[in-house]
Amino acid sequence: MTGSSSSPSSRPSVAAAWVEGARLRTLPAAAAPVLVGTAAAVNLGTWAPGRAALALVVALALQVGVNYSNDYSDGIRGTDEDRVGPPRLTGGGLVPPKVVLAAALGCFAVAGLAGLALLWLSGQWWLAVAGVAAVVAAWFYTGGRTPYGYMGIGVSELMVFVFFGLMACVGTTWTQVPQAPWWLWVAASSLGLLSVAMLMVNNIRDIDTDAVAGKRTLAVRLGRRVSLIVFSGCLALPGLGLFAVVLHACSREAIAMFVTVVWLVMAAVPARLARGARTGSEHVLALKRTGQVMLVWAGIACLALLARAGLALLP
Repeated sequence: MTGSSSSPSSRPSVAAAWVEGARLRTLPAAAAPVLVGTAAAVNLGTWAPGRAALALVVALALQVGVNYSNDYSDGIRGTDEDRVGPPRLTGGGLVPPKVVLAAALGCFAVAGLAGLALLWLSGQWWLAVAGVAAVVAAWFYTGGRTPYGYMGIGVSELMVFVFFGLMACVGTTWTQVPQAPWWLWVAASSLGLLSVAMLMVNNIRDIDTDAVAGKRTLAVRLGRRVSLIVFSGCLALPGLGLFAVVLHACSREAIAMFVTVVWLVMAAVPARLARGARTGSEHVLALKRTGQVMLVWAGIACLALLARAGLALLP
């Protein structure tokens, strides 16, 4: 059954549809790098709560804006006419396309204003280039005449890695304390890979319908089997990053190894769920668990970095 042919009684309320359209399950990809970046600033000797809050607003607004923009662009292209996941605002005929577009642009505007305030407070105006690039990348993911999200050559995954990993994490730290040590780049890269994992499992769910609609994502080109291998790799490699960050923080190999093994056991859950998923709801569960694993990674890294900062203050 297509999203547009659902019976009125089976359709969610408009309010519920807006919440679903925001795709709250993807927000860990926005929040985790900011949390780790802020903990890194504390570890480096100083932090600014106001700037951290603004960085979080920027990240969350961009993520929701991307989700609404994707909903709008896929909907008007007809890509969402046969979906196996939750209904879309545009493709499901729940909300007029222009309203969804306005919501996406509104989110980008909020991100832009918060970003300008952040740059004004930090004085790091050169980061405005990265901010503009992030908005452009968000729109042309599925928008414009030739969206790179339809190419399937890895550009989408690269953009997610850069903007929701490297830039979000390192940028958050840099606006509070202009330093970027090696372990911060390791943390940012790990979070970038986990964001790519979230994108990959989402696209694995839509392989069949995207192929029919002409949306050639990387998952469509690679096929389900290879895509699952890539997904599992993006889940496993951050374990090395976690070991490095925790070892830097506590200088205890045993502790770093223990928390890494525990985290890898947790990371195996979404990998197993994705392999066995056949229905839309099963794929959504794998996506949710991936987001939760990302938050756990961020939580462990934050605790380690904050603990090191606390110990440094002791006599």
